[in-house]
Amino acid sequence: MVWRVFRFFLFQLGGGLIGYWSLALANPLHGLIIGLLVASALWVAIDLRRVAQLLTWLKEADQSRPLRLHGLWAEVAARASRLLRQQESRALNSERRLQEFLSAIQASPNGVVLLDALGRIEWCNETAADHFGFDPKRDMQQQIGNLVREPVFLAYQAAGDFTHDVQMPGPRSTASRPVRLAVHLHDYGEGRRLLLSRDVTALEQAEAMRRDFVANVSHEIRTPLTVLSGFIETLQTLPLAAAERECYLALMAQQAQRMQTLVNDLLTLSRLEGSPPPRADEWVSLQRLLAQCEQEGRALSTTVAAPGHAWCVVNTGPAELAGSYSELLSAAGNLISNAVRYTPASGLIEVAWRTLPDGQAELSVKDAGPGIAPEHLPRLTERFYRVDRSRSRDTGGTGLGLAIVKHVAQRHGAELRIDSVPGQGSRFAIVFPASRIRAESDALALRPTEARWA
Repeated sequence: MVWRVFRFFLFQLGGGLIGYWSLALANPLHGLIIGLLVASALWVAIDLRRVAQLLTWLKEADQSRPLRLHGLWAEVAARASRLLRQQESRALNSERRLQEFLSAIQASPNGVVLLDALGRIEWCNETAADHFGFDPKRDMQQQIGNLVREPVFLAYQAAGDFTHDVQMPGPRSTASRPVRLAVHLHDYGEGRRLLLSRDVTALEQAEAMRRDFVANVSHEIRTPLTVLSGFIETLQTLPLAAAERECYLALMAQQAQRMQTLVNDLLTLSRLEGSPPPRADEWVSLQRLLAQCEQEGRALSTTVAAPGHAWCVVNTGPAELAGSYSELLSAAGNLISNAVRYTPASGLIEVAWRTLPDGQAELSVKDAGPGIAPEHLPRLTERFYRVDRSRSRDTGGTGLGLAIVKHVAQRHGAELRIDSVPGQGSRFAIVFPASRIRAESDALALRPTEARWA
């Protein structure tokens, strides 16, 4: 600044001297004044030109182009450029943070909708668009009440009490595939609102399953308890002959065994759900597993349907399966138990282990029972679901067998497949991935194919 003032005085001095000497003979004083005025005007003109250059440079989108200025204006340009760069850096940082924040909201499993003071949509994430059926581009600045027409939501929005959420069906909800949404409005800013949504379909289904489970367990246990209580009261109050007493005691033992079986199945399900998955380095011999399954199945067969059933056990090749022997035996035992209970006496039951062309393998049980209608197949693995409740209780089933089979299959990375035609029997197969199958060691290898008929 001092140098600029010094230069200004030198400029004035030069102009004054030139004017003084130019009019020295006529009027030196007038020449001095004219010289000073001309020098001042020239100084202002030069400054204005530099200011114009600086303004033009500042207006340009790219300030990276160098500006040829000197002195005070060069310093002003440098400081303005520094401030602009700082401002651009702050704007970029703010934009980056905003994008990171929006990306985080996009990744949220919950829907987020920003509403302005008039209830129009300013922004929403993809989850909210999926929940409410929005088009993120077309529906911007649309009234939320015009797009979400559910009466429950409209009443909630009009009431203005946002201390709680409300539940409503989703726009794609159907009777076969219900969708339930929990929505919650929050006030923020100057009249703006934040709409949050989450899919609670699974939670409601789990709660419904819990209620059904408790009700079914209570019902299943209450029936044999009622029978036991009646027989106990009869034994306590009435004089009975030895034969009658033996008959009543046999029926009581049967009902007690039914409750014991139910409790054992419940404990099995609880253990499967609460324990870590089976190890992949423990190998089970399929030959041993099939032999034990056949032995237990034949024993049950003679008890349930005298004189028993015809059996066919097929093993297409000695192999070992990675998993838990007890769990696999439980799954296979439940499938065989169902086949025995629903196949009429002397009917054929086929138990087979086969390697599939794609490297997978399946353990299947085929019965000669009445078959299952197609509408029942998707629900067979639900706990306590029965196609014919009276027949299931007569045969001694608990309604938990296929649920156990499904859990065991999932824990072994396998899939339960069910094929059935009414009047032609049913086939249940557990398909195991190729990674869990290996050829049995030579020391334990048996004949590659074995079929035994009763």
